[in-house]
Amino acid sequence: MPLFGIYFTGTSVNPARSFGPALFVGGDALSNVWVFIVAPLVGGVLAALVYKCLAAGQKEE
Repeated sequence: MPLFGIYFTGTSVNPARSFGPALFVGGDALSNVWVFIVAPLVGGVLAALVYKCLAAGQKEE
């Protein structure tokens, strides 16, 4: 899905790549960069929780 964001909005999918230019531009760019940092962390936590739920249902050998 991030690839569609690149095509339509010119966004980057790398937090470091987003933060550097936002520092120089400031304003709205800097106030929106939190999404590029928080979203991957939230996604990682959700993935870990889903994995724990799926792994708990499996039998240990």
